[in-house]
Amino acid sequence: MYVEKNYRGSVKEEDLVNFTVREKETDLLISADKDLRRIARQAILDGRKILEDYIKYHPDFSITLAPYHPEPKAPALIQEMAEAAGLAGVGPMAAVAGLFAQKAGEALLPFSSQVLVENGGDVFITTKKKRRIGIYTENGNFGDKLALEVSPEDSPLGICTSSGKLGHSLSFGKADAVVVLSHQASLADAAATAIGNRVKNIKDISLALAWGKTISGIMGILIMIDKKIAVWGRMNLVV
Repeated sequence: MYVEKNYRGSVKEEDLVNFTVREKETDLLISADKDLRRIARQAILDGRKILEDYIKYHPDFSITLAPYHPEPKAPALIQEMAEAAGLAGVGPMAAVAGLFAQKAGEALLPFSSQVLVENGGDVFITTKKKRRIGIYTENGNFGDKLALEVSPEDSPLGICTSSGKLGHSLSFGKADAVVVLSHQASLADAAATAIGNRVKNIKDISLALAWGKTISGIMGILIMIDKKIAVWGRMNLVV
């Protein structure tokens, strides 16, 4: 069932062409130099076929909440999901939304100098100018006032969000938002889930942030819960 994403009005880029691509659970909002939905859709279809075919014969891949170790001959997409999730100590499906955002974006880069792909709160971006990515929550203390400014030198960049209060993704935490930056969107996605799982109240922020900083490949972390917000790394926040 398609769920309307009300925050999407704030992520469209006026200097780029905006379009959507939906295929089963994958729901992308894309901004690029021109309408490239056919190429993006094919990238998603190809990726989904690999994933669905693998799950058919390895059903544990889709349900385990622990790191998964695929056989050496498993497809590269499966290996990437498992590796990213393993670094964060979570199941491989915690990396899927970020991975598909990046795969779609990379498929478009030969045809577009700039690409922004949003997949259910997980973003892959390559940009030639500074852009702002809004941080959407229903936290009354911060609301949707905060944004992350991304510079060209930071991209390509994965910006992934986990919430214990919004969205359909599984989280064992209570954070309003955990945002993670990495050049690898699958890793940012898995790490956001793992860090978010550790935040059940304000007292958990320090330990969760300290743990997240130990994940190799992470560039920045934001944790928001109730009236508190913690930031580490290359998080350039603007209002």
